[in-house]
Amino acid sequence: MAVCPHPDGFDDLPLRFGAHNLHENRAGSYRSERLVFATYFSAGVRVYDLADAGHPVEVAHWVPEAPRGQPVAQINDLFVDDGGLIWATDRIGGGLYVLEPEPALAALMEQSRT
Repeated sequence: MAVCPHPDGFDDLPLRFGAHNLHENRAGSYRSERLVFATYFSAGVRVYDLADAGHPVEVAHWVPEAPRGQPVAQINDLFVDDGGLIWATDRIGGGLYVLEPEPALAALMEQSRT
């Protein structure tokens, strides 16, 4: 069984840490059998490449600054639209984030479309 790499440096922060949600390959959204988009509460958004399914590799991540009044971010849900934008929410007070992938990730996303 393969396990995605553990994000380091977040275990001892206040509030929640750990895997929470995945983008689902639904019609009308970005779909890939190779890339997995996940939220990790205080560790933000993580993107894993399953090209070698036995050895997943983190290829991108994004962690926002703590929203005003929170000690850390709490990224909860996400959706990747068909155009490649990543929509993520903070479960407490950070609101909605819309992320445009850096060129290297955007190219990998295009190459990995299902």
